[in-house]
Amino acid sequence: MSPRIKICGLTRAHDLQQAVQAGADALGLVFYPASPRYVDPTTAARLASEVPPFVCIVGLFVNADPQAVRATLATVPLHLLQFHGDEDEAYCRQFDRPYVKAARVRPGLDLLQYASSFPSAQAILLDAFVDGYGGGGRVFDWSLVPAALGKPVILSGGLDVDNVGEAVRRLRPAAVDVSSGVEASKGIKDADKMRAFVAAVRAAESSGGTGSKAS
Repeated sequence: MSPRIKICGLTRAHDLQQAVQAGADALGLVFYPASPRYVDPTTAARLASEVPPFVCIVGLFVNADPQAVRATLATVPLHLLQFHGDEDEAYCRQFDRPYVKAARVRPGLDLLQYASSFPSAQAILLDAFVDGYGGGGRVFDWSLVPAALGKPVILSGGLDVDNVGEAVRRLRPAAVDVSSGVEASKGIKDADKMRAFVAAVRAAESSGGTGSKAS
């Protein structure tokens, strides 16, 4: 199956429209106030109104108060929740909304055990471990990813037009997630980079390369 493409950290309607035109399957809105890509629910609702049918709107949260998540859901028509903090499975499923859980990958983290801790998750998102939350635009060691995780894998962490093709061929993820790799500056997307990123994913999936998933 062709990997889905999510462009995250959108803050402007123009960038969102360019991401859709580039071919993104999903668009990420960040509701983590410490992030330079943060959008408040009112702004996010305006952005969401620009999203055409059949494009998924994803809301990213980090250790958010449940009431804040519910208030956001009451304002913004999010299709999928993405949790990037220390949330446990009970927290993630309390909102009765499909969700994915991020794992901050580093040596010593048992990804099989981690994935099994979130049986209700739609997928596990793999990001680089850095101080704080979010991958900081860093690539992690892909060899740390088991051959079979028991859940669909969303690959994140420092992806850009130069490495996403190799990532798709090697790991065959269900989806790829990019933010800083398609930016002109933090929170400001570059239309050419978004188009090139999508083209690189599509080229990798159609190249027929066998690759070998890391184990």
